[in-house]
Amino acid sequence: MIRGVLFDFDGTLTEPGSLDFQQIRDAIGCPRAVPILEFIASLADEAARERARRTLHEFEMEAARRSLPNARSEEILRRLRAAGLKVGILTRNSLAAISAALANFSGLGLADFDVVLTRDDAFPPKPDPDAVLEAARRLELPPGELLAVGDYVFDVEAGRRAGAVTAFLTNRDPEARSAVEPDHIIGRLEEILEILPLHLPLAPGKLPNRLLGRFLEEVGPPSAELLIAPGVGEDVAALNIAGEEVLLLKSDPITFTADSIARYAVAVNANDVATAGARPRWLTATLLFPPGTTAAMVRKVMKDLAEACRAAGLALCGGHTEITDAVTRPVVSAHVAGTVARGRLIDRRSVKTGDRVVLTKRVAVEGTSILARDFAAELREAGVSQAELERCRRFLEKPGISVLPEARLAADSGAASAMHDVTEGGLATALEELGTALGGGILVWPHRIPVYEETRALCGSLGLDPLGLIGSGSLIIVCRAGCEETLLRALHEEGIEATLIGEVLEPGGSVQARDEAGNPAPWPRFEVDELARLLACRALRI
Repeated sequence: MIRGVLFDFDGTLTEPGSLDFQQIRDAIGCPRAVPILEFIASLADEAARERARRTLHEFEMEAARRSLPNARSEEILRRLRAAGLKVGILTRNSLAAISAALANFSGLGLADFDVVLTRDDAFPPKPDPDAVLEAARRLELPPGELLAVGDYVFDVEAGRRAGAVTAFLTNRDPEARSAVEPDHIIGRLEEILEILPLHLPLAPGKLPNRLLGRFLEEVGPPSAELLIAPGVGEDVAALNIAGEEVLLLKSDPITFTADSIARYAVAVNANDVATAGARPRWLTATLLFPPGTTAAMVRKVMKDLAEACRAAGLALCGGHTEITDAVTRPVVSAHVAGTVARGRLIDRRSVKTGDRVVLTKRVAVEGTSILARDFAAELREAGVSQAELERCRRFLEKPGISVLPEARLAADSGAASAMHDVTEGGLATALEELGTALGGGILVWPHRIPVYEETRALCGSLGLDPLGLIGSGSLIIVCRAGCEETLLRALHEEGIEATLIGEVLEPGGSVQARDEAGNPAPWPRFEVDELARLLACRALRI
């Protein structure tokens, strides 16, 4: 977390360019490649050092008197202080120059900073980290909770050597470079307001899609071998390995529940491979158990994993098993691979405006089972009967959390242009992810979305919204307009419940909802899964 911001001054809090460093070098005889303060300190004669210091002071004071605040610097400082962050200045300039420059600010002075360290203080100048460490000490913060911001490599180097988070300010100069890599590069000072949220704790659950998309962009372009690359709403990676065969890869951990964890891991990963029209074939798994786990518990999970693989037609190929204090409850992270002929690969880029959106089963199949298994005490206290809980626990088997049958049927029909299984964040998040992957909007009719009465009862007892509850077992199938009735009939004939719930809109939109009369209707958005929110509330009560 960042609790304090330490600013360089000249060119950071003030507009760049007021000081002409080469002119100063010429005036004191400093070589171009040598830093000015270090050159003055290296002069053997004290009289020469004093003359150089006086010359530097004159240049600095003249520059300070004509310097101007950097764009929005005063507003930014006010917002930081209002948010409870400590702010400071660390500069190679003199205190007199800083004071003179601050006179040009409309409502800002030395008293508005929690610490101000200049070259007049008894610390080596940047890039030495000592002054950063001293600033952290005076601010009563660990260095790692400081953001050091500056427009020169010395600012970045001093911050990194002290263990602070660093931001290099380019002031929109495309040629600006730091020889020492910073944690963040910003073009304008106001962008530090975008950095700070990155250093706040995230809520439990999947990384929010807005952050995932941003971070994937920063990673850079994917391998040329990838037919389906990483992206928000993309369930799998697809690699063009040889000839007409495509290799599908998927990896996902199970973290929300310890009961039947192996079966969840197999189903969730196999489901995703099937959404691309492929046959899941191989599985490897990493099993992590907390200290205190018995050998019998490990044996049971491994046995369940093998049985679940056999039931899904997967070969269990290996993995890793470990007891570690890095986890507080069992975690199974599985990796599934499968294959499909190139011509049968279902790629979302083929989706068209007007395609129909079909949902199989009903919402929150997986979440209903998890609630009944892991929150039985709370639900009984809320009045849910034992018989109801048993019925909900069996949702794991029926209707079941595998979507392999409906995915295969949709793929074989030739009508499916895209498929996306509903997982963490529920149907609402799944539609949002699908829309992002498609690059377009989705129209949904909330009144058509089916919810099990058991799900409604459990969610009502715990104050949850079924639309935001983890939902493996439900599959979103996007099919060609005009093919939806044939697809629905084929699914129903196989005993698979399915409902038409929406259609694809023009590119560039978002998820929109309309009621039976065609009027705009509210549609929820969930930053975290409802189950993750419930677990966080339980932890707070504990």
